Amino acid sequence: MKQGCIAALCLALLLALLCGCAASAPSENAENSIDFYAMDTYMTVQAYGADDALLREAADCVNDLDARLSVTREDSEIARLNREGHVSLSPDTAALLSDALAVCERTHGALDVTVYPVVRAWGFTTGEYRVPSDAELDKLLPLVDYRAVSLDGGEVTLPQGAMIDLGSVAKGYAGDRIAALLREGGVRSALLSLGGNIQTVGHKPDGSDWRIAVRAPQGDGYLGVAEVADKAVVTSGGYERYFVDENGETRWHIMDPATGMPAKSGLVSVTVVGDEGLTCDALSTALFTMGLDKAADFWRQSRDFEMLLLTEDGALYATPGLAACFTPERGCELQVIGDD
Repeated sequence: MKQGCIAALCLALLLALLCGCAASAPSENAENSIDFYAMDTYMTVQAYGADDALLREAADCVNDLDARLSVTREDSEIARLNREGHVSLSPDTAALLSDALAVCERTHGALDVTVYPVVRAWGFTTGEYRVPSDAELDKLLPLVDYRAVSLDGGEVTLPQGAMIDLGSVAKGYAGDRIAALLREGGVRSALLSLGGNIQTVGHKPDGSDWRIAVRAPQGDGYLGVAEVADKAVVTSGGYERYFVDENGETRWHIMDPATGMPAKSGLVSVTVVGDEGLTCDALSTALFTMGLDKAADFWRQSRDFEMLLLTEDGALYATPGLAACFTPERGCELQVIGDD
Protein backbone atom coordinates (compact mmCIF):
# COMPACT_ATOMS: atom_id res chain seq x y z
CA MET A 1 0.00 0.00 0.00
CA LYS A 2 2.81 2.33 0.92
CA GLN A 3 4.63 1.56 -2.32
CA GLY A 4 1.43 2.27 -4.28
CA CYS A 5 1.09 5.69 -2.65
CA ILE A 6 4.69 6.52 -3.44
CA ALA A 7 4.22 5.45 -7.07
CA ALA A 8 1.06 7.53 -7.35
CA LEU A 9 2.83 10.52 -5.84
CA CYS A 10 5.75 10.18 -8.28
CA LEU A 11 3.32 9.95 -11.19
CA ALA A 12 1.52 13.07 -10.01
CA LEU A 13 4.79 14.96 -9.68
CA LEU A 14 5.86 13.84 -13.15
CA LEU A 15 2.56 14.97 -14.68
CA ALA A 16 2.82 18.30 -12.91
CA LEU A 17 6.34 18.76 -14.21
CA LEU A 18 5.31 17.92 -17.76
CA CYS A 19 2.35 20.27 -17.58
CA GLY A 20 4.61 23.01 -16.21
CA CYS A 21 7.06 22.56 -19.07
CA ALA A 22 4.24 22.68 -21.61
CA ALA A 23 2.86 25.81 -20.02
CA SER A 24 6.25 27.56 -20.04
CA ALA A 25 7.03 26.80 -23.68
CA PRO A 26 6.40 30.01 -25.68
CA SER A 27 3.74 29.93 -28.35
CA GLU A 28 4.66 30.72 -31.93
CA ASN A 29 3.20 34.23 -31.64
CA ALA A 30 4.57 35.02 -28.17
CA GLU A 31 6.96 37.96 -28.39
CA ASN A 32 10.29 37.83 -26.58
CA SER A 33 13.35 40.05 -26.89
CA ILE A 34 16.85 40.67 -25.62
CA ASP A 35 18.99 43.83 -25.60
CA PHE A 36 22.78 43.78 -25.45
CA TYR A 37 25.86 45.79 -26.38
CA ALA A 38 28.34 44.39 -28.89
CA MET A 39 30.45 45.57 -31.82
CA ASP A 40 30.43 49.11 -30.40
CA THR A 41 26.65 49.47 -30.65
CA TYR A 42 23.39 48.55 -28.95
CA MET A 43 21.54 45.60 -30.42
CA THR A 44 18.02 44.19 -30.02
CA VAL A 45 16.73 40.79 -31.06
CA GLN A 46 12.93 40.62 -31.08
CA ALA A 47 11.63 37.15 -31.86
CA TYR A 48 8.29 35.37 -31.71
CA GLY A 49 8.22 31.89 -30.24
CA ALA A 50 11.77 32.09 -28.84
CA ASP A 51 12.55 31.26 -25.23
CA ASP A 52 15.09 33.12 -23.11
CA ALA A 53 17.76 30.48 -23.65
CA LEU A 54 17.62 30.85 -27.44
CA LEU A 55 17.88 34.63 -27.22
CA ARG A 56 20.83 34.39 -24.84
CA GLU A 57 22.47 32.04 -27.32
CA ALA A 58 21.97 34.66 -30.03
CA ALA A 59 23.58 37.36 -27.87
CA ASP A 60 26.45 35.03 -26.95
CA CYS A 61 27.01 34.31 -30.65
CA VAL A 62 27.48 38.02 -31.43
CA ASN A 63 29.72 38.60 -28.42
CA ASP A 64 31.86 35.66 -29.48
CA LEU A 65 32.18 37.11 -32.98
CA ASP A 66 33.08 40.49 -31.51
CA ALA A 67 35.80 38.91 -29.40
CA ARG A 68 37.36 37.35 -32.49
CA LEU A 69 36.88 40.16 -35.02
CA SER A 70 37.50 43.38 -33.11
CA VAL A 71 40.53 45.38 -34.24
CA THR A 72 40.81 47.13 -30.88
CA ARG A 73 40.83 44.05 -28.61
CA GLU A 74 44.43 42.91 -28.34
CA ASP A 75 43.50 39.25 -27.93
CA SER A 76 41.21 39.05 -30.98
CA GLU A 77 42.18 37.01 -34.02
CA ILE A 78 42.19 40.09 -36.25
CA ALA A 79 44.30 42.13 -33.83
CA ARG A 80 46.84 39.29 -33.65
CA LEU A 81 46.89 39.08 -37.43
CA ASN A 82 47.51 42.82 -37.73
CA ARG A 83 50.25 42.60 -35.11
CA GLU A 84 51.99 39.42 -36.27
CA GLY A 85 51.27 39.34 -40.00
CA HIS A 86 50.44 35.63 -40.05
CA VAL A 87 47.97 33.60 -37.98
CA SER A 88 45.76 30.54 -38.15
CA LEU A 89 42.15 31.71 -38.09
CA SER A 90 39.17 29.88 -36.67
CA PRO A 91 36.85 28.44 -39.37
CA ASP A 92 34.21 31.17 -38.88
CA THR A 93 36.71 34.02 -39.11
CA ALA A 94 38.42 32.49 -42.14
CA ALA A 95 35.07 32.07 -43.90
CA LEU A 96 34.11 35.66 -43.13
CA LEU A 97 37.44 36.99 -44.41
CA SER A 98 37.04 34.92 -47.58
CA ASP A 99 33.55 36.33 -48.17
CA ALA A 100 34.75 39.88 -47.48
CA LEU A 101 37.62 39.52 -49.95
CA ALA A 102 35.15 38.24 -52.53
CA VAL A 103 33.11 41.45 -52.20
CA CYS A 104 36.32 43.50 -52.44
CA GLU A 105 37.01 41.76 -55.73
CA ARG A 106 33.41 42.12 -56.91
CA THR A 107 33.46 45.88 -56.27
CA HIS A 108 36.96 46.30 -57.75
CA GLY A 109 38.27 47.65 -54.47
CA ALA A 110 35.50 50.15 -53.70
CA LEU A 111 35.33 48.05 -50.55
CA ASP A 112 38.80 47.17 -49.29
CA VAL A 113 39.26 45.52 -45.90
CA THR A 114 42.95 46.49 -45.88
CA VAL A 115 42.15 50.22 -45.58
CA TYR A 116 42.49 49.94 -41.79
CA PRO A 117 45.91 51.69 -41.51
CA VAL A 118 44.34 54.74 -43.14
CA VAL A 119 41.20 54.62 -40.97
CA ARG A 120 43.38 54.35 -37.87
CA ALA A 121 45.51 57.30 -39.00
CA TRP A 122 42.35 59.42 -39.09
CA GLY A 123 41.59 58.31 -35.51
CA PHE A 124 38.27 56.58 -36.20
CA THR A 125 39.20 53.45 -34.22
CA THR A 126 41.08 55.25 -31.45
CA GLY A 127 38.82 58.26 -30.94
CA GLU A 128 41.83 60.57 -31.38
CA TYR A 129 40.54 62.33 -34.49
CA ARG A 130 43.03 64.08 -36.73
CA VAL A 131 43.71 64.88 -40.39
CA PRO A 132 46.78 62.95 -41.61
CA SER A 133 49.31 64.82 -43.70
CA ASP A 134 49.68 64.09 -47.40
CA ALA A 135 53.10 62.58 -46.69
CA GLU A 136 51.61 60.22 -44.11
CA LEU A 137 48.88 59.08 -46.48
CA ASP A 138 51.42 58.58 -49.25
CA LYS A 139 53.21 56.08 -46.99
CA LEU A 140 50.01 54.28 -45.97
CA LEU A 141 48.21 53.99 -49.32
CA PRO A 142 50.59 51.34 -50.76
CA LEU A 143 49.48 49.09 -47.86
CA VAL A 144 45.86 49.27 -49.05
CA ASP A 145 45.38 46.36 -51.43
CA TYR A 146 43.01 43.48 -50.67
CA ARG A 147 44.69 41.44 -53.42
CA ALA A 148 47.85 41.21 -51.30
CA VAL A 149 46.07 39.22 -48.57
CA SER A 150 47.05 35.56 -48.75
CA LEU A 151 44.33 33.24 -47.44
CA ASP A 152 44.86 29.50 -47.68
CA GLY A 153 42.26 27.58 -45.70
CA GLY A 154 42.60 29.03 -42.22
CA GLU A 155 46.12 30.38 -42.78
CA VAL A 156 46.29 34.08 -43.57
CA THR A 157 49.35 36.21 -44.27
CA LEU A 158 49.60 39.98 -44.70
CA PRO A 159 52.40 42.00 -46.30
CA GLN A 160 54.70 43.87 -43.93
CA GLY A 161 52.79 46.79 -42.40
CA ALA A 162 49.41 45.83 -43.85
CA MET A 163 46.37 45.45 -41.58
CA ILE A 164 42.73 44.50 -42.04
CA ASP A 165 39.44 45.50 -40.47
CA LEU A 166 36.26 43.45 -40.96
CA GLY A 167 34.01 46.10 -39.43
CA SER A 168 32.37 46.71 -42.81
CA VAL A 169 30.95 43.17 -42.82
CA ALA A 170 30.89 42.08 -39.16
CA LYS A 171 27.41 43.25 -38.22
CA GLY A 172 25.94 41.91 -41.44
CA TYR A 173 27.54 38.54 -40.79
CA ALA A 174 26.28 38.62 -37.20
CA GLY A 175 22.75 39.21 -38.50
CA ASP A 176 23.05 36.21 -40.81
CA ARG A 177 24.27 34.04 -37.96
CA ILE A 178 21.49 35.11 -35.57
CA ALA A 179 18.82 34.65 -38.24
CA ALA A 180 20.06 31.12 -38.95
CA LEU A 181 20.20 30.32 -35.24
CA LEU A 182 16.63 31.50 -34.70
CA ARG A 183 15.34 29.52 -37.67
CA GLU A 184 17.06 26.39 -36.36
CA GLY A 185 15.31 27.04 -33.04
CA GLY A 186 11.91 27.04 -34.74
CA VAL A 187 11.42 30.82 -34.95
CA ARG A 188 9.48 31.91 -38.02
CA SER A 189 9.18 35.61 -37.25
CA ALA A 190 11.88 37.94 -35.89
CA LEU A 191 13.28 41.43 -36.20
CA LEU A 192 16.97 42.07 -35.54
CA SER A 193 18.22 45.61 -34.97
CA LEU A 194 22.01 45.61 -34.97
CA GLY A 195 23.09 49.21 -34.80
CA GLY A 196 21.98 50.46 -38.22
CA ASN A 197 21.66 46.97 -39.64
CA ILE A 198 18.18 45.49 -39.77
CA GLN A 199 17.52 41.82 -40.49
CA THR A 200 14.13 40.18 -40.68
CA VAL A 201 13.19 36.53 -40.31
CA GLY A 202 10.02 35.69 -42.22
CA HIS A 203 6.98 37.94 -42.02
CA LYS A 204 5.39 39.54 -38.99
CA PRO A 205 3.27 37.08 -36.96
CA ASP A 206 0.10 38.32 -38.69
CA GLY A 207 1.59 37.50 -42.10
CA SER A 208 2.24 41.08 -43.16
CA ASP A 209 5.60 42.53 -44.17
CA TRP A 210 7.87 44.27 -41.71
CA ARG A 211 7.86 48.07 -42.02
CA ILE A 212 11.43 49.33 -41.79
CA ALA A 213 12.02 53.07 -41.48
CA VAL A 214 15.09 54.41 -43.28
CA ARG A 215 16.69 57.14 -41.24
CA ALA A 216 17.38 60.57 -42.71
CA PRO A 217 20.99 61.75 -42.42
CA GLN A 218 20.01 64.96 -40.66
CA GLY A 219 17.86 65.20 -37.53
CA ASP A 220 15.52 62.55 -36.20
CA GLY A 221 13.40 62.15 -39.32
CA TYR A 222 13.12 59.39 -41.90
CA LEU A 223 13.46 59.19 -45.65
CA GLY A 224 10.58 56.73 -45.78
CA VAL A 225 9.48 53.20 -44.98
CA ALA A 226 10.37 49.96 -46.75
CA GLU A 227 8.11 46.91 -46.45
CA VAL A 228 10.14 43.69 -46.51
CA ALA A 229 10.16 40.07 -45.34
CA ASP A 230 13.12 37.70 -44.92
CA LYS A 231 15.53 40.46 -45.94
CA ALA A 232 18.43 42.44 -44.58
CA VAL A 233 18.22 46.25 -44.70
CA VAL A 234 21.54 48.03 -44.15
CA THR A 235 22.14 51.78 -44.27
CA SER A 236 25.53 53.51 -44.42
CA GLY A 237 26.17 57.22 -44.32
CA GLY A 238 28.70 59.82 -43.36
CA TYR A 239 26.48 60.92 -40.47
CA GLU A 240 27.20 57.71 -38.52
CA ARG A 241 30.74 58.55 -37.38
CA TYR A 242 32.46 61.81 -38.16
CA PHE A 243 34.32 64.77 -36.76
CA VAL A 244 34.68 68.40 -37.77
CA ASP A 245 38.29 69.47 -38.35
CA GLU A 246 39.90 72.76 -37.40
CA ASN A 247 38.81 74.27 -40.71
CA GLY A 248 35.17 73.39 -40.10
CA GLU A 249 35.10 70.54 -42.64
CA THR A 250 33.18 67.39 -41.80
CA ARG A 251 35.31 64.24 -42.03
CA TRP A 252 33.50 60.90 -41.92
CA HIS A 253 34.67 57.34 -41.41
CA ILE A 254 33.82 55.89 -44.82
CA MET A 255 37.16 56.03 -46.61
CA ASP A 256 37.89 55.97 -50.31
CA PRO A 257 40.56 53.26 -50.54
CA ALA A 258 42.01 54.93 -53.64
CA THR A 259 42.72 58.28 -51.97
CA GLY A 260 42.87 57.61 -48.25
CA MET A 261 40.37 60.42 -47.75
CA PRO A 262 36.74 60.33 -46.57
CA ALA A 263 34.68 59.30 -49.59
CA LYS A 264 33.27 62.32 -51.42
CA SER A 265 31.05 60.71 -54.02
CA GLY A 266 28.05 63.02 -53.92
CA LEU A 267 26.09 60.56 -51.76
CA VAL A 268 25.18 61.08 -48.11
CA SER A 269 23.24 57.86 -47.49
CA VAL A 270 23.05 54.39 -49.04
CA THR A 271 20.55 51.67 -48.10
CA VAL A 272 20.92 48.16 -49.47
CA VAL A 273 18.22 45.47 -49.26
CA GLY A 274 18.99 41.83 -49.98
CA ASP A 275 18.95 38.25 -48.82
CA GLU A 276 22.23 38.29 -46.86
CA GLY A 277 23.25 40.76 -44.19
CA LEU A 278 26.96 40.36 -44.95
CA THR A 279 26.53 41.28 -48.60
CA CYS A 280 24.23 44.21 -47.83
CA ASP A 281 26.64 45.50 -45.17
CA ALA A 282 29.61 45.33 -47.52
CA LEU A 283 27.79 46.81 -50.52
CA SER A 284 26.37 49.73 -48.56
CA THR A 285 29.95 50.90 -47.93
CA ALA A 286 31.18 50.16 -51.45
CA LEU A 287 28.25 51.90 -53.16
CA PHE A 288 28.70 54.97 -50.95
CA THR A 289 32.26 55.19 -52.22
CA MET A 290 31.23 54.67 -55.86
CA GLY A 291 28.68 57.48 -56.09
CA LEU A 292 25.34 57.57 -57.91
CA ASP A 293 26.32 56.76 -61.48
CA LYS A 294 28.79 53.96 -60.71
CA ALA A 295 26.43 52.50 -58.09
CA ALA A 296 23.61 52.44 -60.64
CA ASP A 297 25.85 50.71 -63.19
CA PHE A 298 26.96 48.21 -60.57
CA TRP A 299 23.34 47.37 -59.77
CA ARG A 300 22.50 46.95 -63.46
CA GLN A 301 25.30 44.40 -63.76
CA SER A 302 24.39 42.56 -60.54
CA ARG A 303 20.60 42.58 -60.03
CA ASP A 304 20.88 40.56 -56.78
CA PHE A 305 20.08 43.44 -54.40
CA GLU A 306 18.01 46.61 -54.20
CA MET A 307 19.21 50.03 -53.09
CA LEU A 308 18.13 53.51 -52.02
CA LEU A 309 20.52 56.42 -52.60
CA LEU A 310 20.35 59.95 -51.20
CA THR A 311 22.53 62.59 -52.86
CA GLU A 312 24.06 65.71 -51.34
CA ASP A 313 21.46 67.88 -53.09
CA GLY A 314 18.59 65.90 -51.54
CA ALA A 315 17.63 63.74 -54.53
CA LEU A 316 16.37 60.27 -53.64
CA TYR A 317 16.91 57.34 -56.01
CA ALA A 318 15.76 53.72 -55.76
CA THR A 319 16.05 50.58 -57.85
CA PRO A 320 12.70 49.30 -59.18
CA GLY A 321 12.32 46.44 -56.69
CA LEU A 322 12.76 48.72 -53.71
CA ALA A 323 10.72 51.54 -55.22
CA ALA A 324 7.79 49.11 -55.38
CA CYS A 325 7.81 48.55 -51.61
CA PHE A 326 9.12 51.92 -50.38
CA THR A 327 6.94 54.81 -49.27
CA PRO A 328 8.90 58.08 -49.09
CA GLU A 329 8.15 60.62 -46.42
CA ARG A 330 5.98 63.53 -47.42
CA GLY A 331 8.04 66.00 -49.42
CA CYS A 332 10.53 63.38 -50.64
CA GLU A 333 10.32 62.69 -54.37
CA LEU A 334 11.54 59.23 -55.32
CA GLN A 335 13.28 58.73 -58.66
CA VAL A 336 13.55 55.20 -60.04
CA ILE A 337 16.85 54.02 -61.46
CA GLY A 338 16.29 52.67 -64.94
CA ASP A 339 17.82 49.82 -66.87
CA ASP A 340 20.09 52.06 -68.96
